[in-house]
Amino acid sequence: MKPLSTITVSSDLPGVLAPLRDLALNLRWTWRRQTVDLFRTLDPKVFVASGENPIAMLSQVSAGRLAEVARDEAFLAQMRSEVGDLRTYLDSGRWFQRTVPGAQGEGSGSSVAYFSMEFGISPTLPIYSGGLGILAGDHLKSASDLGVPLVAVGLLYQWGYFSQSLDRSGWQQEEYRLNDPAQLPVEPVLGADGEQLTVSVSLPGGREVEIAVWIAQVGRIPLLLLDTNLASNDEQAREITDRLYGGDHEHRIVQEIVLGIGGVRAVEAYTELVGAPAPSVFHLNEGHAGFSGLERVGRRMQAGAGFSEAVAQVRAGTVFTTHTPVPAGIDRFDASQLRGYLDADGSGLSHLIPSLPVEAALALGIEEGGDIFNMAQLGFRIAQRSNGVAKLHGAVSRAMFQDLYPGFDVPEVPIGSVTNGVHRRTWTSAHMDDLFKKSMGDVDVSSLSDWSALSTLTDHELTETRDALRADLVTMARRHVKDSWLRRGADEAELAWTDHILDPNALTIGFARRVSTYKRLTLMLSDPERLKRILLDENRPVQIVVAGKSHPADRPGKEFLQQLVRFADDHGVRHRIAFLPDYDIRMASVLIAGSDVWLNNPIRPEEASGTSGMKAVLNGGLTFSVSDGWWDEMKDDAAGWTIPTAEVEDQARRDEIEADALYEILEQSIVPLFYARDARGMQHGWMTKVRASLVTVAPQITAARMVRDYVTDLYLPAARAATAFEADPALAGEFTAWRDELQQAWPAVSVNGVTLEGTGGGEGAEVSTGAEVTLAAEVELGRLRDTDVLIEAVLGEIGPEDEIIDPQLIPLQRGEDGRWSARFALAAPGTVGYTVRVTPQHPVLASRAELGLVATA
Repeated sequence: MKPLSTITVSSDLPGVLAPLRDLALNLRWTWRRQTVDLFRTLDPKVFVASGENPIAMLSQVSAGRLAEVARDEAFLAQMRSEVGDLRTYLDSGRWFQRTVPGAQGEGSGSSVAYFSMEFGISPTLPIYSGGLGILAGDHLKSASDLGVPLVAVGLLYQWGYFSQSLDRSGWQQEEYRLNDPAQLPVEPVLGADGEQLTVSVSLPGGREVEIAVWIAQVGRIPLLLLDTNLASNDEQAREITDRLYGGDHEHRIVQEIVLGIGGVRAVEAYTELVGAPAPSVFHLNEGHAGFSGLERVGRRMQAGAGFSEAVAQVRAGTVFTTHTPVPAGIDRFDASQLRGYLDADGSGLSHLIPSLPVEAALALGIEEGGDIFNMAQLGFRIAQRSNGVAKLHGAVSRAMFQDLYPGFDVPEVPIGSVTNGVHRRTWTSAHMDDLFKKSMGDVDVSSLSDWSALSTLTDHELTETRDALRADLVTMARRHVKDSWLRRGADEAELAWTDHILDPNALTIGFARRVSTYKRLTLMLSDPERLKRILLDENRPVQIVVAGKSHPADRPGKEFLQQLVRFADDHGVRHRIAFLPDYDIRMASVLIAGSDVWLNNPIRPEEASGTSGMKAVLNGGLTFSVSDGWWDEMKDDAAGWTIPTAEVEDQARRDEIEADALYEILEQSIVPLFYARDARGMQHGWMTKVRASLVTVAPQITAARMVRDYVTDLYLPAARAATAFEADPALAGEFTAWRDELQQAWPAVSVNGVTLEGTGGGEGAEVSTGAEVTLAAEVELGRLRDTDVLIEAVLGEIGPEDEIIDPQLIPLQRGEDGRWSARFALAAPGTVGYTVRVTPQHPVLASRAELGLVATA
């Protein structure tokens, strides 16, 4: 009999259990096992059925069960303990309060606004796609642990990112699921009138788009999520926050307007509402939020500043992080398209951002030629401090964006690096966390730099843990492969084989990441027959578990994925290689922890950082990677294996060489070491390598280290610079007047008559090691003052391009004769090149390369 209609029946929490909702709404439970255990105890079946989502499960637990636990003193005591622990965590002073002068509480000192297009915190809040979002989520968790006063801003997507399945041919299928805020760990931010807080932005055609503000509490960090799906908006406006990375350029522009411009307005409204200090530092996690800088410039201009002064003030307090080493990964828009949003009425002043001069603003992001607006270039020009996400990525970024700083060699381009990290408590499995506690005590070891206590872990302890994690992975993989085949149209009766795929005792290699061509998912398939021999070895079998999504518009990536899936479908190897669809945080936590080896083989140097391998390290997995991203700076033969990079231009030939090296290392080094066991079955050599990885590599890869680096190297200097402008309203005007004068006078600056005295004279003269010489030069400054410039000797070894490499910089002083000179010793033998250069100097400048002005002899 068909029902006439349906109703939803939900349970109300008894008053005594009300604290459960507070625990569910603070996402700290995502990295605190005891709180998760509390919800699991409440009702194990409902907990699993809800997708392990505490906020969703509370209304699904039966009234009878709620009444039962409301009388259970043991449960209530556990609940009160968790509530007390959360309050202590939220209220206690932490690293930031202990370390930063004047930061005695949340309302003291500087605060940071952190903008990101996605945040990967938990599968229960599906507003992430991959590495960028997971990194942002780990950033918030670690900022919370460290007590960093930070407010984050993102978008609350109606549909989030897609769920992945496969068709019978192995082709990726995308499906979007609606996000119901009532089932998410979010709450509306309520204004003083009791209504949900909203802000708005103006779009062409006189359209005013209203933006609702929600909050997800991530420990101590408020994450503000912006939502345009409101009845007050027209249908087109309601769809702005529909999907992550969906739609065309037009759609992406309006999403980034909401994130950047709407985000600044939301932060201002929220901090005023709760009485928190307005942020002095704005951190843009990728270029998606670049419009936030333009909004802040417009606000300064509304307060009376000129455009140049406003830009200087905004730049001082802005940090920009770039995450891609390839131009294709950067948002680039047609300049005329963007001009239509900023200059909707053709007046030259923006209606979207009041008081902002449109052409001057566009110039901050316009590429050479004037037709394309580059969001990364906007990021670099609107932020005084910028960074890549690994040392190698910093170097690659300096080369990519050298044209923004003319006259300076690549090493001096002012783009630094903060190597990514991962949140230890989130990504360390329960099995492995128990070993951490046994060796180092019940402390957050990510705050420690010395993890040598882990060297005391025995082979037996590590083997037992690694076996358990591998078995968990095999169990999960069997379930996902079977479910995948059912969705592909297979019949249950033909899938008995899925119950026996993979071996809990075999060497297991993990490979999971976004499927794009440069990550080379199919490099392992370069020689299919050789790979089959490795997988099917009767005495020393190898198995590979693969996961990852390809962007819906990335056809080459989808073809790579299909090629891998078809290989995994091969009857001869399907018990040894498995592809798991719909990769997410929950799957990743099991796959990463259960892999003995984590494989990473991108095209060097196109991997910005890559953090999945870091998570494997925390669980006793070993790294097998190309020397790219984070592994390039941390690689250690005692803790993993490095696939050599072939220095050849032809990509096909390069793939062939590097694939052969991959197979060779696997066959000759990794497999023999894994299967080398003593009479008791202990893997002494393998576990020695695991201990080395845990002790030497693991401490370097925590997000706590990463966030401390951001605070020390970027946030605090940016806060000081921003505070200097606030404390001295005239500073911005003085600086821009000085800069304008400098730029006008610079053509007259020159360096002449450079001499090196004490060498015997002449080109190629010789001098004894350690002997002192005097370098002198005549410098013409025109209208500039001595204090406006820094004059330096530049000395160093001559490289293959006949340029000075790794230069030593020695300041010159003006002598009584008017010449500039310095006396110094030449300590190292060899051929030394030298010259003299002049660069601008001012207290506001964070880098000598900022203005792109340099004069050399």
